[in-house]
Amino acid sequence: MNIIVTGAGKGIGYELVKILCKHKQNHILAISRKMNELKELVSDCHKQTPEAKITPYEFDLNQFDFYPFIAQRMEAILHKVDIIIHNAGRMVNKPFAKIEQGDFDEVYNVNIKAPFFFTQALLPLMNKGGHIVMISSLGAIPGTKKFAGLSAYSSSKGALAILSQCLAEEMSDMDIHVNCLALGGAQTKMFEKAFPGAKAPQSPQQMAVFIADFAVNGQKYFNGKVLEVALSGT
Repeated sequence: MNIIVTGAGKGIGYELVKILCKHKQNHILAISRKMNELKELVSDCHKQTPEAKITPYEFDLNQFDFYPFIAQRMEAILHKVDIIIHNAGRMVNKPFAKIEQGDFDEVYNVNIKAPFFFTQALLPLMNKGGHIVMISSLGAIPGTKKFAGLSAYSSSKGALAILSQCLAEEMSDMDIHVNCLALGGAQTKMFEKAFPGAKAPQSPQQMAVFIADFAVNGQKYFNGKVLEVALSGT
């Protein structure tokens, strides 16, 4: 399978690529803003799986005007795509009254605008039976506990969940499935920055194991679903 993972330089995305590249039939295109993180990822992947097929790709998802060019590069590298995992995310933890337009744009550009237009650019490359996985947050789900300071983050992730359902409907005739995973807290650098001193109930590795399996197999059972993913009781 040819798989694109955004936000692959650290946290859940990093662990996700390590899991997916264990399978010889997979070719992973790992996207991150920082090449030094990608080089470390490639090294780790080859240590555990010497024959791993992984292509690091340095790109800032905020560069929307470059998406058509990036899609051409993806086509040259992979030819066709089976799975896209929109894992990249931004979080700003500020009281609502203090959030500035720059904070809002930073969060919404990465969390909703990038998945929207990156999917649009890559759509011609998707194989039939393909799977697009959006990574949202448990805080985006109506009725779940909300946290002060995360109005921009949680609302952007809520928009991502609705986008997933809309795309699943539009792409059903193309035999492309779209699902959304609403994750509970994981001990990532983003989590630690937003909640200094707090302990998340799950590790990036735990989350990555589930996401990897779901990305490969979830489309056999689900389409247009927003699924809550958290340890029991969290």
